[in-house]
Amino acid sequence: QEEDKVLRLTLNRAERRNSLTPETLFELREIGEMVNGRSDIWAVVVAAAGDHFSVGFDVSVIGQMIGQEREPYENNLRELQQCLDAFEALQKPTVAKIQGGYCLGGGLLLALCCDFQVVSETAVFGLPEVKRSIAVVMGTQRLTRLAGINATKEMILLADTFSAAQAMQYGLFERTTPDAEVETTVSTLTDKLVKLPPKAVNVAKQIINEGATLSLRDSQELEIERQFGLLKTADFQEAIASFFEKRPPQYKNQ
Repeated sequence: QEEDKVLRLTLNRAERRNSLTPETLFELREIGEMVNGRSDIWAVVVAAAGDHFSVGFDVSVIGQMIGQEREPYENNLRELQQCLDAFEALQKPTVAKIQGGYCLGGGLLLALCCDFQVVSETAVFGLPEVKRSIAVVMGTQRLTRLAGINATKEMILLADTFSAAQAMQYGLFERTTPDAEVETTVSTLTDKLVKLPPKAVNVAKQIINEGATLSLRDSQELEIERQFGLLKTADFQEAIASFFEKRPPQYKNQ
């Protein structure tokens, strides 16, 4: 669904509590490629039908791992990882809308690939994979970089569910929202995003994401290199002109 420069994606397997399949991630990758080529989409929201954001990968998918040969098994996981990586690197800002209910395993990882998480204070989180005798698929390093080693061990090795308040203490997101205000909060956030110059937002996102894994000096050089391209955009000229003319800017993603 597209409206006012915002694309809303909905996980739509409510009858299975929005459990994920490989096809879900392949479709997400295809949508991401489409979005990157659309100048009229400035922000993306990932939501879910029903009562739960996602309970993670469908158990039937995990069961298919039994008896697989090493090479196809590893190649399959690499491709699924690449789908999440590609969505995380989407050129547009992304928002995960997490209603009350479960946000587990791969569903939690998908939400953490978004730039913002709007989280109901009644949501329940968890990484139950070790209960199925597997390590966290595609998520251990993401969590470690986000929450730190100790918090990640607590989340993964114990495999307990935990509240939105505890997830916030782990550093998975910044704040929670009353359940009745989640949709309003998402709309307020996207309204802010689409009022900003999209090319500058996109470049800033790239600098933050890519620079996080570089040395300080290399990340500073990345800032300098990516910033220069903005100086030639019409939106940069509009930002400066509107500031001096004391009027609201009108950005066109040009």
